[in-house]
Amino acid sequence: MYIMLRQTKSTQLLHRIISACLLGVFLASCQPLAPSPIAGTVNPTNELTSAQSPALTEQAQRTPPALPRLFQSASLNVFDTPHTYIRDSCQYIKAKWDPNNAAPGTIVIIVMFHGIFKGKPEAPDGVNVIDFNRIMQHLKDQGFEAINTKQLADFLETNAMIPARSVVIVQDDRQSGENFDKNFRQYWEDWGWPVVNGWTSQPDTLEAAWQENIALENEGWVDHQSQGVMVGSYLSDESPKAVVTRELQGSITAFEERYNKTPIAIVWPGGGFGMRPVEMARDLGYRLGFTMNSRGPVMFNWIPLANKEDPGRPAYRPEGEINDPLLTLPRYWPHQVIDALDIVRITGKEAEAYAQEHKAIEMDYYDIVCAPTYGPIPAGVP
Repeated sequence: MYIMLRQTKSTQLLHRIISACLLGVFLASCQPLAPSPIAGTVNPTNELTSAQSPALTEQAQRTPPALPRLFQSASLNVFDTPHTYIRDSCQYIKAKWDPNNAAPGTIVIIVMFHGIFKGKPEAPDGVNVIDFNRIMQHLKDQGFEAINTKQLADFLETNAMIPARSVVIVQDDRQSGENFDKNFRQYWEDWGWPVVNGWTSQPDTLEAAWQENIALENEGWVDHQSQGVMVGSYLSDESPKAVVTRELQGSITAFEERYNKTPIAIVWPGGGFGMRPVEMARDLGYRLGFTMNSRGPVMFNWIPLANKEDPGRPAYRPEGEINDPLLTLPRYWPHQVIDALDIVRITGKEAEAYAQEHKAIEMDYYDIVCAPTYGPIPAGVP
């Protein structure tokens, strides 16, 4: 009897405990839940995170497209291939498509004149004055405009605005004021065409020659640039450091004393250059270097050079191995210019069409990869 009563009381107590627990659960379910400390730490301001925002998620998941290959021109010699020099794709695309800069397809032909003669040329690389004037007229008729070395350097480095078809006219060697007055002044007065002079700062240069050229420099249309110091110099990797320094630094010193400016271009004396001379020129602040190799025209981030020797042109030393296209620029000889003009114009048009064909890809790449760091591509100046 005692045992049965005890079980009964125990059973009743158990039922009461269970009922109380059930009631507690029921009441708790009617109350708001306490905030989660983890949720509050992750998102204390209640703003959407990138994982919560559909727009941000879509942006984060965008895959940059593969950039198009470098434009190729079938008109180049098989040994000559375009080389680039801007390593940052974002910098290149921004400069390329900035509407305030030169448009894609802007092209430059660099022409070298050694001697201009009244009659039969007295040097194998000279030109008769009649042929010289014919070349200048052909350039003008086909829409080319002359620029100086600063304009060329700014264009090649940053895609600064220049005429869509530009020409750099280089007159080699020390020349008298009479040479520029007779052969080039009329083109400056009629068309506003400057001429670049590769000036050799020979110590025995007559004072009269200096003064004539200083006057032309001050007029602003003869753009004197370095062609070394000693006539007949030829620089290569075998040249002693003292010789290279004499030609490069010596020219800078002479220019600063006489022309009151620092040359930015070197017309490589005798067409000779090498890895060490180019590196020294770069260290001294030269921005451009002109070889005597005829490779083709040049464009922004597009310089035709050779990576190996061409048996058909053994005098042309390969420039590609030096890996500094702006200091190993190609030039045309006078007898090549007229025949080359159609090719140059076509190359510019083809490059423009190729750029427009791939513009959407480059703009998409820039938007995904570059814009967060480099900002948007500027709008055109009104």
